Amino acid sequence: MARLRQAGDARTDAVRAFYAEAPFPGYPPQDSLTWLRARADRSRFARLLDLAIPGDARIVEVGCGTGQMSLYLARADRQVVAADLSLDSLRLGAAAARRFGLEGVRFVETDLHRPGLRSGAFDVVYCSGVLHHTPDPRLAFERVAPLARPGGMIVLGLYNAVARLPLRLRRAVGRATGFRWIPFDPVLHDRRHEPARRRAWLRDQYLHPQESRHTHGEVVRWFADNGVDYVRAFPSALFDDDGGSGLFDPAPDHWPLESWLAQLGWMAQLGHEGGLFMMIGRRRESAAPAEGKSAGQPAIPSALEKERAA
Repeated sequence: MARLRQAGDARTDAVRAFYAEAPFPGYPPQDSLTWLRARADRSRFARLLDLAIPGDARIVEVGCGTGQMSLYLARADRQVVAADLSLDSLRLGAAAARRFGLEGVRFVETDLHRPGLRSGAFDVVYCSGVLHHTPDPRLAFERVAPLARPGGMIVLGLYNAVARLPLRLRRAVGRATGFRWIPFDPVLHDRRHEPARRRAWLRDQYLHPQESRHTHGEVVRWFADNGVDYVRAFPSALFDDDGGSGLFDPAPDHWPLESWLAQLGWMAQLGHEGGLFMMIGRRRESAAPAEGKSAGQPAIPSALEKERAA
């Protein structure tokens, strides 16, 4: 396991300590690669993402947690770098990779603000459920976007300002009752016989020390300001988009008013599991990698290179 993390600020360290106590998501006692893939395949988004990514792609998951998405995507000839600031989470992921016999995943301890990974080195940058736990999500995106090669894809998952309203209401009830009662949370209900995984979900969704929420239009502006072309959202931000296109195929159009109305509908689609929505972008071909950091070079600098840079 590569350890590239540098000292962070107090808020970053608080998030790191939070996940050290209860890494998220957890693994059940009798897991397997079959279990992991079957669980991920229940998500239409995960299936579409796997179909959209070529079999020889170089992928980085920034903020991988315990690495379950990285392990799911590590098939065919893909090379996956699973990066996170929580060493405890990474150890769980690395142990699972060994159990499952997956050799195409490398786990890296790093902070996304100083990732220690080569700019332009990856065909796909996946970062879900992460930026909204940083002190400045927009700045964090500015650090993540350059990891994609020109023409590469960026997949970003964030709490939606509208779709997260149901969970915020559940959280208000939970706080009022000392979290003895949280109504209408299907994940807590499904995990009622798995205390460790239930506790991890409760902490991540209801007790996190750092959280922000974002809109579709806000993230579109992040993309535009960082040389990334908006491709589409998942769920779709269009009423007449039947989802027949591939996840990396551009949406037919983009109308801000329609996206706002669509986000109201996301409360029903996404609110039961926290209101996480996905934004897909493509780094512009004109966004050239920094000098000496082309996609053909190793994604993780060697120790000697780091000494020279110091």
